[in-house]
Amino acid sequence: MSKYSALFEDEDDIFAGSPESRLMDVIFHANNDIVRQELTNFITKAATMELMLEEYVGDDIEAAIKSYNANHLGDADEKAKSLYIELMGAILSQSE
Repeated sequence: MSKYSALFEDEDDIFAGSPESRLMDVIFHANNDIVRQELTNFITKAATMELMLEEYVGDDIEAAIKSYNANHLGDADEKAKSLYIELMGAILSQSE
């Protein structure tokens, strides 16, 4: 279970919305320079992970991802929620 699992118990809680919609609100309302920097950091991290994965599975990354998701149902969705919250936290912590 994710360290953020308590946040996902009620998608319609007082903060109204999913982690994805909350992140989108933060992106559109936070300081543009901070958002750009954090999105750049996120893309750089994703690119690095994709290159690492390519070393292990070869050029067919999409097939490897589909296979992994088929064997680990729901794990990617939970990780995505955690990443939305992590990115949102990185942006908000610099916006104070």
